[in-house]
Amino acid sequence: MPISPPQVSELVEKLVEDQGFDLEDVTVTRRDGADELTIVVDRDGGSDLDVLADLSNRISAVLDAVPDLSDDPYVLEVTSRGVDRPLTHPRHWRRNVGRRVEVRLTDAEDGSRRTVTGRIGRLTEADVEIVANHKGRIAVEAVALADVVKAVVQVDFSQPSVRELELCGLDPDEIARRRSRDGKQV
Repeated sequence: MPISPPQVSELVEKLVEDQGFDLEDVTVTRRDGADELTIVVDRDGGSDLDVLADLSNRISAVLDAVPDLSDDPYVLEVTSRGVDRPLTHPRHWRRNVGRRVEVRLTDAEDGSRRTVTGRIGRLTEADVEIVANHKGRIAVEAVALADVVKAVVQVDFSQPSVRELELCGLDPDEIARRRSRDGKQV
């Protein structure tokens, strides 16, 4: 009997939350006679593979205990959000402070769209600050969350300046951690 994403969510949400995660998404696809369940989770501070493997084992035990599912083959993948998923909740913005983001906005006045790229800064209930470095000139722009059409964290190999990270609201220890590689300051 095929299972639906809402059924999976209902079965695993409490377990996921009890382990300190937010349940972000559940997808179920049918392939080669088996359901492929992908469960996307996230939490403050991120996660490592060992923690996700443990969570996967716990989720598998919950699913295996459901009589209607116990005889049906399925493949389970428990994964983190990854950088390609849009920032849709305030917690996504908070968890990515200091990271580079591309934000597509609707201009409330004329309905046109524009894009802002920079680092995620301070966040309020209504706004997020985007810290942009334009060839050494640093600017901070407050963006209304209500005007965000889509926001995605960018893969970023650049080294942000200390000033950029300070304007993002990061403390000195976090700035030092982000600016060091293999324990050496860069």
